[in-house]
Amino acid sequence: MEYIINFTRDKDANVWIATIEDIPGLVLESGSFDALLERTRFAVPELLELNASGAQPLSLMFVSKRQERMVL
Repeated sequence: MEYIINFTRDKDANVWIATIEDIPGLVLESGSFDALLERTRFAVPELLELNASGAQPLSLMFVSKRQERMVL
């Protein structure tokens, strides 16, 4: 099963946020993109097990989005 995890940068809070609709309970945040990536790698299998999805091969795709506003 492939899961697409969205990483969004919250500029005001200065954190990255990970969310996914297909895995209930997955909402993580971190000040570092790399730290959030590691946390998500560990959290996904744990949440799938808690949600009784059973042991199965899985693939994680991370999609990041960061928006910047500039004045010229």
